Amino acid sequence: MDSFLSLIQFSDGLFPAGAYAHSFGLEYLIQSGEISSEAGVENFLHAYHESSVAPTDAVAMLCALRAAQADDLAECLALDEKLDAMKTSSELREASCQMGRQTLRVANHIQDNKLLANFAEAVKTDATPGHHPVIFGMIGGVMAWPAREMAGAYLYSTSAALVGAALRLMPLGQLAGQRILSNVRPLITNLAEEIQDRTESDIWSFAPALEIASMRHAMLDARLFRS
Repeated sequence: MDSFLSLIQFSDGLFPAGAYAHSFGLEYLIQSGEISSEAGVENFLHAYHESSVAPTDAVAMLCALRAAQADDLAECLALDEKLDAMKTSSELREASCQMGRQTLRVANHIQDNKLLANFAEAVKTDATPGHHPVIFGMIGGVMAWPAREMAGAYLYSTSAALVGAALRLMPLGQLAGQRILSNVRPLITNLAEEIQDRTESDIWSFAPALEIASMRHAMLDARLFRS
């Protein structure tokens, strides 16, 4: 039960990772008029999960989980470097690192673990960037989170953060937000199951429209979110 509760704690919207400050390109798409409805937000979530979050971040997270279980710091550092190279948009890259460093800081305050402490030292000295998926996966390995539940929680918390951003950017309302989250649950379930056996060589991403939206977000005259 304690392992399950710690997974809820680290994936909860109240956890101070800083996800509330990011829209991951959604703000630009709404301001430009490309997304203007509840259906548009739901379609965005599908595209974001299927072409980016699940095959890239969530797979890297599962690889980090296994590396942490093996107490393999070198593999965790290699995963972090690979993920940094795959995030072509500086906004997305910086958002991932900001969330990762915040998550690692909290983890090291509540969990005494040599692997996490050594990784934190590498982040502190800029020897590694400290991406959120890698750190989340390492914490999962230390805290014995089950892989399927961890993948599901990660994808769901990403969805919840984006829906929360949409509610602040559009006149949707809370009921619409909950409908969106309910509708994407089957997708999350399927993706969390599909990626269980993926390895580092299986990590991929193809989301040019989302990456361009993130790049253009930096040039908006007025922004509510950092990405």
